[in-house]
This record gives sequence, structure tokens and C-alpha cells, in this order.
Amino acid sequence: MHLEDLREYVLSLAGAEETLPFGPDTLVYKINGKVFLLTGMDRHPLQFNVKCNPDKAIELREEYPQCVLPGYHMNKKHWNTIVVDGTLSNKQLKGFIDDSYTLVKK
Repeated sequence: MHLEDLREYVLSLAGAEETLPFGPDTLVYKINGKVFLLTGMDRHPLQFNVKCNPDKAIELREEYPQCVLPGYHMNKKHWNTIVVDGTLSNKQLKGFIDDSYTLVKK
């Protein structure tokens, strides 16, 4: 998954909006005015932060320690940083995005 693929997928989610509150290099995606995904436009490999159920967040970090990290600059209990390094499939990446979107939309 590349940045453009990520943007296209996230913006396909009903009501998702793309914002730049932290400057031109950080894309922030919101639903109902609340953040559900952040990504830096200059990160290589691509990385993004998503919200996650706290128990599942820990499980994912243990299962994928090289590419699922505690949320960078976020509440580490509720957010993970996902490193798109080829370890996880696009289906898994989209699943993390969908979970974050659903948690925040509630």
C-alpha cells in the first residue's frame, strides 16, 4: 500500500474527511469531527496511526512487533502506529483502518 492507495481507501469511507491541522506534511482523517487516522506524507516506508481497542492493540504489537508499534505521539493505550513494510497484507491494513473508523464513529 502506498500513500495514494491509503488516501483513496480512507476517503471512500462514508463521511471521512481529509484535513491538515498540523501543517502540509501530516494528513489527518476524521469522521464526525474526530480523528481516526493520521499519516505523515514524507514517511518511507509509509506509516499511519489508527485507534484500536486497548486489548487488541497489545495483542497486535506482540504478534507483529516490527510493524505494529505503540502510537507515535498518541495515547499508547488506544493508538497503534502501523509501519507498511510488506509484513501485513493490504486486507489487514484496511482492517486496521476500518476498526479505527468504526471505533471513532460510535
